[in-house]
Amino acid sequence: MTETRDKLIPGTLNLLILKSLTWGPLHGYAISKWVLERTDEVLHVEEGVLYPALHRLEKDGCLEAEWGRNDTGRRAKFYSLTPAGIRRLDTETARWRRSARAVDIVVNLKDA
Repeated sequence: MTETRDKLIPGTLNLLILKSLTWGPLHGYAISKWVLERTDEVLHVEEGVLYPALHRLEKDGCLEAEWGRNDTGRRAKFYSLTPAGIRRLDTETARWRRSARAVDIVVNLKDA
């Protein structure tokens, strides 16, 4: 069976997390599910990289966390963007767009 999910390109995880939270507070599993659904099941964020990234972003002041209940009634930590997180999202988005344009230029070069 061919694997249809790609690994995340380095540097995209923070961008995906921050973007997912523009829709409102989410817990870790919901963030992972949001990314998977919005990328047509191509990108899968594993727990082992998601939670350390969430904690780093929280430590950096980009996220606030609050305990609550998920859809099944289980306790979960919900993350939301701070003003610093919104600024970081803008920076990460601009960086991603610049990099994507640069790669697109190279990929579309015609052979000499």
